[in-house]
Amino acid sequence: QVQLVESGGGSVQSGGSLRLSCAFSGDTFRIRSMGWFRQAPGKEREGVATICRNGGTIYADSVKGRFTISQDNAKNTLSLQMNSLAPEDTALYFCAAAEFFGCTLSSVVFPYWGQGTQVTVSS
Repeated sequence: QVQLVESGGGSVQSGGSLRLSCAFSGDTFRIRSMGWFRQAPGKEREGVATICRNGGTIYADSVKGRFTISQDNAKNTLSLQMNSLAPEDTALYFCAAAEFFGCTLSSVVFPYWGQGTQVTVSS
C-alpha cells in the first residue's frame, strides 16, 4: 500500500499563488507515476498534472503555463506550484499515485489517493 497526505491548500484572491505538497510513504517502490487531480462541486474529477517515470509531465490545457508539477524522491514529496489562480481553479485537490508505466491524466489508472486539500480562489 501507498499512503498519500496533501497539504498547502487555502484561500487566495484571483491572481494569487499556492503551492500544494503531497507526502507519500509505504510501498513507494510500487509508484511509477504521480499526479494531481481536482474536483469542483457538482463536477467530475479531472486530471490537472501528471509526472511520469521518465520525468516527463502532462498538464491539462486549462492549467498549462500556470501550474508546475514536481517530485522530490529524496523527500518523498510531490508538489504543485499554482500561479495566476482564477476562481475556476476552486476545487478539492487530490494527490494520486499509480503503478502504471505510462503517462496519463486519466484517473482510472491511479489506485492510490490522498484525502484532498481545498483550494478556494475568490474574484
